Amino acid sequence: MIDGPLAPRRSAWSRARYRMRRTSSPRSWAVDANDGIIGTAGLLEGFAGAGAGDSVLMTAACAATIAGSLAVGGAKWAEDAAERDAETHIIDEERAQLAAAPDDELAELAAYWETKGLDPATAAAAAAQLSARDALAAQLEYEHGIVRPIPAWHPAWAGLSSSLAYVSGAIVPLVLTVSVPVGVEVWAIAIAVIASLVLTSVIAGRRSHISVRRLIVRTVLVGAATMLISYLVGALLL
Repeated sequence: MIDGPLAPRRSAWSRARYRMRRTSSPRSWAVDANDGIIGTAGLLEGFAGAGAGDSVLMTAACAATIAGSLAVGGAKWAEDAAERDAETHIIDEERAQLAAAPDDELAELAAYWETKGLDPATAAAAAAQLSARDALAAQLEYEHGIVRPIPAWHPAWAGLSSSLAYVSGAIVPLVLTVSVPVGVEVWAIAIAVIASLVLTSVIAGRRSHISVRRLIVRTVLVGAATMLISYLVGALLL
């Protein structure tokens, strides 16, 4: 797939779908879902270690799910919004520089191509051709690496996607809190959480072309350690 000023123009809807796919990629979803699984389960194990009853565990599970999803979604929105603000500032600066000194910007682009191995004449011709089509896009891509500027809606979409992914993970320990007797909740939550972490790791690993085995080991170790430490802390504070 060709990107940049020489790439075929994509429709606004095509660019939006590309952004949405990247935001909701299996790996990104798995990270946020695992946060929901581990964070909620860790909190519940801590309360269970302290001897909390069903009503307290249910309240804690609901509070952890709501607070965690809002925190994760809000953090992702803030991160992407800040990135878009920085990108918008760069675009405005480049547009102003092109308006004030187009020849200097053209020479700068030609110099870039010379650093890539083109002779001066060919570099100048390439810079002129790219600038004739879209001078701003050429400067943004080759000077700043900006190919697809972040649209205004994307930070909100990214935050919502992360929040929903977190909830999809937190539901696992939340449902068990409601449906399993308090006497076996500790073990039931631990087993279900580990099984869920394995499943999300397999999905993320296969779709992202990374080692499934290593991803499972890392994720399960973090989840098991979180639950164990939380339970012990709860028991010590009892």
